[in-house]
Amino acid sequence: MANRHLARSIVLQTLFEVDFRAETADPAEVVLERDAVEFAPEENDLSFAKNLLTGVLGKKEELDKIIITAAPDWPLDKISIADRNVLRMGLFELLFADRKEVPAKVAINEAIELAKNYGGGKSGKFVNGVLGSVYREIGEPGKEEVSKRKMPPKDVPYEEMPIERLGGAVVYARQSEDIYLAFVHDVFGFWTLSKGRIEPNENEEEGTKREIKEEIGLDIAIEQELGQNEYIASHPEKGKLRKQVKYYLAKADFKDLVLEKVGGGLDDAKWFKLDEIVNLNLYNDILPLVAKAVKIIAEEKEVKE
Repeated sequence: MANRHLARSIVLQTLFEVDFRAETADPAEVVLERDAVEFAPEENDLSFAKNLLTGVLGKKEELDKIIITAAPDWPLDKISIADRNVLRMGLFELLFADRKEVPAKVAINEAIELAKNYGGGKSGKFVNGVLGSVYREIGEPGKEEVSKRKMPPKDVPYEEMPIERLGGAVVYARQSEDIYLAFVHDVFGFWTLSKGRIEPNENEEEGTKREIKEEIGLDIAIEQELGQNEYIASHPEKGKLRKQVKYYLAKADFKDLVLEKVGGGLDDAKWFKLDEIVNLNLYNDILPLVAKAVKIIAEEKEVKE
């Protein structure tokens, strides 16, 4: 993979999934290849990414001991999964990589950028502090070197961020006297609504139908628009994107949900009765949409009765 920053991003996503699932059904290299297909389909050479992944996993126990020593105020299990794996990658490249291939400053700078893109608001400073202390401990190798890596682009203003359209739906079905809603579960532990990317020249409703069919195997009939929301996401190649999602209320037959998309951060799909929804861990931005959908469905039921 020619773009090593992209390769590191993909390795981080693989490590995140392996770490999150603890005993993942797929070997790490299989997860890596799956993530590469999703985020860098044009890249055929995964040698750098595979070597980095293998190296980090092979030295994981040793790397974790170093993290514990360098960040004594932060128990390993209290460090977020993203930050923990950024540290493992950064430390591996700092301590075990060929310095001719990966100078110390490059290893640290790359780790900081990954932390900023995929961690929390303070992740960059945290990773910088831990790696900086290790760097000083080993004698600051390459201190006088000037990295040939170009500086990362400055943050793009909100108004100039690329916009990506998505379509999603609160999908419901009737089974005897009960009403069910369909949700998908992500690797961050939340139940959310099925959605997907609308192609540039695609009709939004048709694109939403296609995406939900691809994601959970349902043919849906859209009944009405529920609302829209927007969030900012980081893409390993494109940088920050404004993702604008239009949500619909849609009806489907009650049948088994099949999570057909491999990867994408989802690990389950399931129907829930209306009275079960209050116990679900849902994202705040979809709560109003679900509440609105439930109200509409309930009112329709009352009219029919």
